[in-house]
Amino acid sequence: MKNKIILSSTIVTGVLIASILTACSGHSPESNVAAIAANSKGINVNYPITKKGDIVDTYFGTQVADPYRWLEDDRSEETGEWVKTQNELTFDYLKQIPYRERLKSRLGELWNYEKIGAPFKEGDYTYFYKNDGLQNQYVVYRQKDGGEVELFLDPNTFSEDGTTSMGQLSFSKDGSIAAYAISEGGSDWRKIIIVDAATKKVLETPLIDVKFSGISWYKNEGFYYSSYDKPKGSELSAKTDQHKLYYHQLGQAQKNDKVIFGATAQEKHRYVSGSVTEDNRYLIISGAVSTSGNKLFLKDLTKPNSPLVTIVDDFLGDTYVIDNEGDTLFLVTNIDAPNQKVVTVNGKSPARQNWIDLIPETDNVLSVSKGGGYFFTEYMIDAISKVYQYDYQGKKIREIALPDVGSASDFSGKKNDSILYYSFSNYKTPDTIYRYNLDEGKSNVYQKSGAKFDSNAFESKQVFYTSKDGTQVPMIITYKKGLKLNGKNPTLLYAYGGFNISLTPSFSVTRAVWMEQGGIYAVANLRGGGEYGKKWHDAGTQLNKQNVFDDFIAAGEYLIEQNYTSSEYLAVQGGSNGGLLVGAVMTQRPDLMQVALPAVGVLDMLRYHTFTAGAGWAYDYGTAEQSEEMFNYLQAYSPVHNVKSGVSYPATMITTGDHDDRVVPAHSFKFAAQLQAKQAGTAPTLIRIETNGGHGAGTPVSKTIDLYADLFAFTLFNMGFDKLPE
Repeated sequence: MKNKIILSSTIVTGVLIASILTACSGHSPESNVAAIAANSKGINVNYPITKKGDIVDTYFGTQVADPYRWLEDDRSEETGEWVKTQNELTFDYLKQIPYRERLKSRLGELWNYEKIGAPFKEGDYTYFYKNDGLQNQYVVYRQKDGGEVELFLDPNTFSEDGTTSMGQLSFSKDGSIAAYAISEGGSDWRKIIIVDAATKKVLETPLIDVKFSGISWYKNEGFYYSSYDKPKGSELSAKTDQHKLYYHQLGQAQKNDKVIFGATAQEKHRYVSGSVTEDNRYLIISGAVSTSGNKLFLKDLTKPNSPLVTIVDDFLGDTYVIDNEGDTLFLVTNIDAPNQKVVTVNGKSPARQNWIDLIPETDNVLSVSKGGGYFFTEYMIDAISKVYQYDYQGKKIREIALPDVGSASDFSGKKNDSILYYSFSNYKTPDTIYRYNLDEGKSNVYQKSGAKFDSNAFESKQVFYTSKDGTQVPMIITYKKGLKLNGKNPTLLYAYGGFNISLTPSFSVTRAVWMEQGGIYAVANLRGGGEYGKKWHDAGTQLNKQNVFDDFIAAGEYLIEQNYTSSEYLAVQGGSNGGLLVGAVMTQRPDLMQVALPAVGVLDMLRYHTFTAGAGWAYDYGTAEQSEEMFNYLQAYSPVHNVKSGVSYPATMITTGDHDDRVVPAHSFKFAAQLQAKQAGTAPTLIRIETNGGHGAGTPVSKTIDLYADLFAFTLFNMGFDKLPE
């Protein structure tokens, strides 16, 4: 799920035999008693008993039962026992698939190559991230000019099982002090640890209870960070509603940290961030109540006790400061520019009426980065990158020649840099890092991928298909060259469709292994995403959300009509908001696919906003309390509320993590319970719950390999493959 500070992607199948249920228990098929299910592939499944409660909620006079509400209590022993029993069932099923270990082995082989990130300069050192191959977490190294490379930070030593990961690493202005955030067990709650960069010694007690935060230094004196008050109840599921910006002065106890913004109860902001401009002139503060739209303020740090000055005073769009030169601010905004533009304004009078266009809006969606005294404008043209270099007067210097059709990213650096680095990839080309000379405008390969994958053996093509209402939707399909369009190719259809997030071509080891087995990998760029700007996003929100599901259904139908695959060989996959997508589509069109893989999904649309920061997603979804019309709309597609008795659902493996405090696992628990109670077909319905795992960020490599071996084995097995495709 997208946060204001951004962030980047299962269930055991079985058949509920109504006659057995009725004969053995005297209950109707809806009763949640132990069910014996016989998978058509020969694996027997005994579903555990999931008790039903009697909780009923009333919305606008309509009563809605919530029999599995008790699974929302992540601290109860009863929920813990349910998780344990479901995992035993799932892993017992998976271990009987003959080629599961072979898939795991191949994933490990292809993953096992050295990966080095782009270098960056801080103080006297040049730093870079590196992974030897199968290390659970990337390691940070550094060197002085001409000196020996030395280890700086190794997150693999933070925990024995690799589940403690490092997030942001930020240096003071002179590079002498570093602060880094760690996540334990995949949680969004962080600790910030402060070290002397030269000696690597910890300088003070770590900051705790930090969430959805940057680390932005003011000179070498301290830094700004964000968090919520620790909630009453479970820290993994209780609602967090008021984000605050703090300033931490080095050497002071955290309890003395001053609240800079967000302390007033009269105006709550769910997402608050603060960043200091590179010249230490301004503190820029963003405040938002949802994942779309923000207010923007600045504070002049050169003047003690200076007031906050408003730049944007409403939530009508998204605006941020990309840089400044003295009093002149450079802002990126989609206000009156759905595809975004760059404007300038004087920091002494920065109100909207004083903005002047610098890089105007075009027909293509713009994203902007900076480095070396230039702006880099990346335009998405049908989800494909085109990048230009501009100076600070708005003059286009040149188009940057990219090596192929795909995605370029990370054009960024400090203002005095003369060399920048960027990465390029697509669905069949592993990430390559390029060194870009700002003055000459030339790119050279800095770090070529060591992945043992033959890109030349595969091809990608972009197609446009027609959705239910006539909208043209792009999709990129990647597969082995020479593929026969015979309708029998195992196909994985992936999408997201929400929160203004764009899916652009990128390489993944897991996708590569899928395609090596003869699989097709298709990515549809649905409405709700950001591929065509704000209008495309809004066309998939609230009372338009069904457009997203229709786009996904039409993608599957296209792949079938064009003989890439058939329903018997089609799997659908998505995570977070994409998990909602899969859950909604599999309940609306269970006949369309053979396998469904909803991951960390938002699946209870009547209650999502009552957990952690979920209320901030209302821009995309609306809430059940908003209006009777919105309640009826949400209830009509909410996956948890639309599992029907007597329906044959596809083979389904739901995946989630017990420490996911962004989309709480109760969504997945309740959906699994409903499916297991009501499945009328011969396909299994399983849930795979990662213990000590969260929403996805920082997941150890070993756990990722295990997960995808299980997903692919489950998928191919339920498509009828007794052995891996050749």
